Amino acid sequence: MKKDRFRRANRVIWIGFFSNLALTLLKLIAGILGRSAAMVADAIHSVSDILTDLVVAGSFRVASRPIDGNHKYGHGKVETLAAGFVGGVLLLVGAGILYSGIKKIVGHYGDDPLRQPGMVALYAAIFSIIIKEWLFRYTIRNGKRIDSPVLIANAWHHRSDVYSSLGTLFGIGGAIFLGTNWVILDPLAAIVVSVFIFRVAMKIIHEAVMELIETSLPSKKEKEILQLAREVEGVHNPHALKTRKIGSSIAIDMHIQVQHDLNIREAHDITVRLEEKFRDKFGEGTHISVHTEPL
Repeated sequence: MKKDRFRRANRVIWIGFFSNLALTLLKLIAGILGRSAAMVADAIHSVSDILTDLVVAGSFRVASRPIDGNHKYGHGKVETLAAGFVGGVLLLVGAGILYSGIKKIVGHYGDDPLRQPGMVALYAAIFSIIIKEWLFRYTIRNGKRIDSPVLIANAWHHRSDVYSSLGTLFGIGGAIFLGTNWVILDPLAAIVVSVFIFRVAMKIIHEAVMELIETSLPSKKEKEILQLAREVEGVHNPHALKTRKIGSSIAIDMHIQVQHDLNIREAHDITVRLEEKFRDKFGEGTHISVHTEPL
């Protein structure tokens, strides 16, 4: 299962990498030839996609390593750390685009007026929206299928490019079709794009930090775990539940009560059945610790 998960993730990552590489070159050339500040900003955003694709690929390779002497819970937290890194990169990208947009607007009303962008920039924006939306859907579908936080974060990085290109399309289209008096729409669109990017970045960072500081699973999930335990024959009063997420896996620590007159083997058999039920539900990589108490 781990090998299949790694192969699937690796394929998704490298498809995204080469798509981003081609789009970056296209948007940079179109931005320069089309005299579009928003398109150049969009191309810079795509450069961050290339860098994060490489980080995601490396982190997934490490996270896929088996349990060893120094990592008895596996390497799943590397995925979470990489997801946080992707969010951090998005924050920096958003700040850079915001700064660039403001600088262009200030310059336009100063001594550096903006020029009307060309149609080539508009075509590049439309093409980018189509490709990046497909990449978002493809990546997030596979990320959810293998429960990978870093792939899901990278999918939202692709979606931020869709937001970026939509804003760029609006700005460039307005500047072209409404005339030279509206060229300000181009850098203004870049500023709007930065706001969307900030929102996505903060969501990714928040989720990564919550996992890194060992936040418990949602209460709905914990109630489900307790209910599954109650359904196992011989298990009484499951309590003292502790949970956390480790990359794509979860850890469950709980106490249960069993009949006081059972011998050690019978009590052990009950815990084995409980562990099997949890792993059937949450995956083979689930970390389980069960403490038995007499009823």
